[in-house]
Amino acid sequence: NITMTELEQAIELLKKLSVEEQNELLERIVGVEKSTSQSKEEYLTEKRFADGVKCPYCNGKHIQRNGKARGYQQYICVDCKKYFSATTNTIISCTKLPLEKWNKYIECMMANLSIRKCAEICGINKNTAFLWRHKILDALQSMAESVVLNGIVEGDETFFPLSYKGSHALPEGRKARHHGQKNHKRGVSKEQVCVPCAVNRKGLSIAKVTNLGHVSTENLKTAFLGRIEEGSTFCTDGAPQYVNFAISGKLDLLQFQQKEGRIGLYNIQHINSYHSVLKNFMRKFKGVSTKYLPNYLVWNNFENYANETFVEKHRILLEFIVTTNKKVLRKSYHQRPSLPFSVV
Repeated sequence: NITMTELEQAIELLKKLSVEEQNELLERIVGVEKSTSQSKEEYLTEKRFADGVKCPYCNGKHIQRNGKARGYQQYICVDCKKYFSATTNTIISCTKLPLEKWNKYIECMMANLSIRKCAEICGINKNTAFLWRHKILDALQSMAESVVLNGIVEGDETFFPLSYKGSHALPEGRKARHHGQKNHKRGVSKEQVCVPCAVNRKGLSIAKVTNLGHVSTENLKTAFLGRIEEGSTFCTDGAPQYVNFAISGKLDLLQFQQKEGRIGLYNIQHINSYHSVLKNFMRKFKGVSTKYLPNYLVWNNFENYANETFVEKHRILLEFIVTTNKKVLRKSYHQRPSLPFSVV
């Protein structure tokens, strides 16, 4: 273990490195070996079609080869008559940049470098760096949605300021708030975004943006129903909304009043710690637009609560972006609604 003084000295040394030296250091930290015997097409085909070539449109298996284009084997689906390749309907399908750029970007992203620094190291535009960040995080949403908690589960909600950062027009009656300025209203209000969170003792976590202001039983159902196994012990604070939710989810509810800290094996310290880590994680972005908040929640869960090592996480992300059947266009980010939930 290193001391805090040694860590601070190491950070100061890192700041003195050039872009090329930082780039080399990232490669050595990640330790990903670049295969010389396997081409990019072979890598993509192996990962995308590990269980055999399937049509990304209809999932059909009646496939015929149809020549090559831009270095990739082309296929035609006998069932739906559509053409495709190993990159069709993936995150990288609409980019002309090589896979090595994405690999380098993932290294920078996992090192928590800023958008501008990622763009500088990878040799791409800062707007492209921003879009790549959210393309990757959009794909991670499908991984996050498959998480199911069991055993002893702790739950509580946290709040973030409502932000229309990046929006060209504010809703009617909404006053502008300058960077760093506090909310106009004190306490929990419609100016705050509610994020119900849950963690278990195995390191799995769920966090979902559900509403503005105080949480309701319906909001808890939106976040957790079907994602916490029946019969699990659900530890929460004394909020009455959790009572009805626990009945709906068939959970054993154990509530702690404000002065209670622990009952045997049960407590809510893990969820409090989760909120602390989440707030620290979000703080470095200096304000996140509410429409992108779900992506940063997924990022925090993957970076701070997944059990895999740094190298394993890098491999998972790289494989995920070439295998996930999800095509995201640039224009979709401009058309994304300001709030990631419906307001009743």
